[in-house]
Amino acid sequence: MAGRRLARLFSGWPATVLAAGGLFSWLSGVPALPTDHNGLCRTETAAGVGYIVCEIPLDRHRLSLRAVDAAGKPYETFEAVEASLAGRRAELIMNAGMYHEDRRPVGLTVQDGREVHGAVLGTGSGNYSLRPNGVFFVEDGRAHVMESTRYLAGQHRPELATQSGPMLVVDGKLHPRFIENSDSRHVRNGICASEDGRVVTHVLSRAPVNFWDFGSFFKDRLGCRDALFFDGTVSSLRYPAGGIDYRRDRLGPMLVVTDR
Repeated sequence: MAGRRLARLFSGWPATVLAAGGLFSWLSGVPALPTDHNGLCRTETAAGVGYIVCEIPLDRHRLSLRAVDAAGKPYETFEAVEASLAGRRAELIMNAGMYHEDRRPVGLTVQDGREVHGAVLGTGSGNYSLRPNGVFFVEDGRAHVMESTRYLAGQHRPELATQSGPMLVVDGKLHPRFIENSDSRHVRNGICASEDGRVVTHVLSRAPVNFWDFGSFFKDRLGCRDALFFDGTVSSLRYPAGGIDYRRDRLGPMLVVTDR
C-alpha cells in the first residue's frame, strides 16, 4: 500500500490483519512448504532466512496481472481474482506492486494489454521513491525487469506491466542506497526474470529481512541481473499446491499464474 505508507517508510505493522475466515497474525510467519513438495515453488535458506521461491516457465503457464475489474474496481482479495478467471484454476497469486489507500495502483499498470495507470517515477520519501524504481513487464511472450527511466525511453507495448520500487538489483549490482546490516526488516516479496525472458521467479521471504539481504538473495543465490521489490508490509501469496494461503491485507495489483 502506498498513499499513507509512502510517507512512513519504516512504520510498524498492525498486530493482526483481516484474512478470510478471521484474523491472521503476522507474528506466525510465512508457512513452510512440505518437505516432499515438488511443484512451481520451493523453499531456500540464505543467511538464516527462509524464502519461498516460485519459478514460472512462460511456455507452460500463463501469467496475468489483475488490478481492476470490468467496472474499474480493484479486486482486493484472492477470491475476487479467482472468481474473474472464468473457470481457470489459479496456481499461484502474489501481490505485485504498491497502491493507494483505495487499492488502486501507484505506478504504471498494464492489464490485458490496456494501460490502467500511467508511469510515476516517484519523488517522495517511501520505498517507491527510493530510486531507481522499476517495471516488471511481459512483452511478446517474454518477461523483463527494467529500471523505470530506461523502460520509458523505449517503445514498449506490453501485455502486462506493473511498476514498483525500489529496484533490488540493477545490471547485476545491488541498489546503491541499500545498507548492510540495516535493522529495517519486513517480510518482503519481489520478482526477477531469466535473461531470455522465458522464466519468471517470484520470491517471498518467510521471515523479516532487510533490503540488503533480500537483494543479495536475488543477485547471489538466484543470479538475477535485474530484480524488483514489490512490497514489505502486505506481502501475500496463495499457492494451493503447497498449502500456502498467506494474506496480509486487502491488496492492490496481483500477478496470477494459470495453466496455458
